[in-house]
Amino acid sequence: MRKYRYLLLLGITALVIIWMVMFPQNILRFFYPLRYNDFVFKYSEYNKIDPYLVMAIIKVESNFNANAQSHKGAKGLMQITDQTALWGAEQLGLHDFRIDKLFDPETNIQIGCWYLNNLKKEFNNDLLLVLTAYNGGSGNVAKWLKDKNLSRSGKSLDRIPFKETDLYVKKVLKEYNIYKRLYADMK
Repeated sequence: MRKYRYLLLLGITALVIIWMVMFPQNILRFFYPLRYNDFVFKYSEYNKIDPYLVMAIIKVESNFNANAQSHKGAKGLMQITDQTALWGAEQLGLHDFRIDKLFDPETNIQIGCWYLNNLKKEFNNDLLLVLTAYNGGSGNVAKWLKDKNLSRSGKSLDRIPFKETDLYVKKVLKEYNIYKRLYADMK
């Protein structure tokens, strides 16, 4: 009996290895899923944002956990703060909005995509500045752009002074590039 279990386990392992070698993209797609697709594609298209950027942000912010909450109080998939959520809900005309709706995937993605679009407008579509502001705050980014030690040109950052934000931007860009490569055939 043990011999048969061993052979079965060996056979399954061999099949998994063959599948991994023949279809490596499927393995990567397992680790880089497209979750909440309908909402991500709907609201990213409406706000003129690459849906794979939104997927990368969600992966970094919450790893697709709709109930995630940070130590700073950011909530949901895209880790939106209460203040940003209230502002976004008002701008979007979400009259029945309550803070606990940030744990609803559709509401969170709708407000998150709106906010990314708002940052795109504020920072002239500069992805690096948008991601920096998404994590570190748009007020901080505006201040850093005026600081000659952080921005020689006043239009882009030479250095991000918040280590957490610097790491965040690098991580999102890495995940974004992976998503774009993995799902290039879906656009």
